[in-house]
Amino acid sequence: AARQVGDTGYVIGVDMTPQMIARAEASKAKLGADNVEFRQGTIEALPVEDSSIDVIMSNCVINLSPDKPAVFREAFRVLKPGGRLSISDVVTEGEVSPELRADADRWAECVTGAIDAGLYTTMLREAGFVDVAVLDKADAAEIVSVQPGMPRVYSARIVGRKP
Repeated sequence: AARQVGDTGYVIGVDMTPQMIARAEASKAKLGADNVEFRQGTIEALPVEDSSIDVIMSNCVINLSPDKPAVFREAFRVLKPGGRLSISDVVTEGEVSPELRADADRWAECVTGAIDAGLYTTMLREAGFVDVAVLDKADAAEIVSVQPGMPRVYSARIVGRKP
């Protein structure tokens, strides 16, 4: 991301664990990236000011949150008007059974915390996003073991914009 924003851009990375912040800081030093900082926090309560961010990128994290509407409201809060959201995440085609949803090990595997792609986009719109779309969707059957009660699982790129 530091390379993509160029010399005039600035990147803020957020993670909830000190260990991941330390790993990110080590990568930053190795790359010599001066336009990056890392903050400890959660995706439901970002350590970022209101209307201060141009673009939010997220890679396979939101499916881990049990409160996705809070994640989307928080993203909307921190984006500037016209700001964009680009998410790569695990989604489903249909609902995960309550029994599998309660399986913490499967949740940690980024599987049972995933929600239906239609519900995902609905939640983004309910948070205030416009131009919401699923741009790419690839079947994840080769990397996810499907069990009874498990719908089809996909990796998807989902975008939206704050008006």
